[in-house]
Amino acid sequence: MKRILIIEDDLDIAELERDYLQLNGYKTEIVQDGLIGLKKAASGQYAAVVVDLMLPNKDGFEIIREIRKNQEIPVIVVSAKNEDIDKIRGLDVGADDYLTKPFSPAELVARIKAHLKRYQRLKGPATAQEVIQYKGLEINTASHKVSVNGDEILLTTKEYDLLFFLASNPNIVFSKEHIFNTIWGNESFGDAATVAVHIQKIRRKIEKDPANPEFIETLWGTGYRFNPL
Repeated sequence: MKRILIIEDDLDIAELERDYLQLNGYKTEIVQDGLIGLKKAASGQYAAVVVDLMLPNKDGFEIIREIRKNQEIPVIVVSAKNEDIDKIRGLDVGADDYLTKPFSPAELVARIKAHLKRYQRLKGPATAQEVIQYKGLEINTASHKVSVNGDEILLTTKEYDLLFFLASNPNIVFSKEHIFNTIWGNESFGDAATVAVHIQKIRRKIEKDPANPEFIETLWGTGYRFNPL
């Protein structure tokens, strides 16, 4: 039985999330303190984390950032903060999804299921090892490891998915909408801005000069293209 950690200081909301998750076969644990929640999440016992942003002792942004340093599990934000800047920041630090309060508990469960399936698919055993190489950039499709000039680069699952998709289709221009639908799917929060945020994060990690990228090119008004050089 998969375990889900709920980090939420509003007990009524936390219990509502717990009840719906348990009805769908998940074992859940509720933590109302941000610092304790981070320690729990760091234990590696959980298949996914549902986190609020406004928490005592440590906010949700910090928790997500710390989780992403060591773990690749679905992290879903459920927050009363509904401004676009908060949603973009949440995704930027590593959240997979973002729901605003009030929310549908059934939708939360559906999104968690979708992300768990996607992570499982990405972590599944590879039938054969293959390395995509472009001028110092290496993408190992068996281990999902990425390196630049021999130095390993740590990418989130979504960053890897996006880079792999573009690198697997060099010289083809894809619109932001097409990329979002391919990588995130219709069940996830987000839009074309989500793609732009992740492209910027990837560039900061793989490009010599992120302001003048060589690998991932922007075609203004059209989309993005991977340049195999």
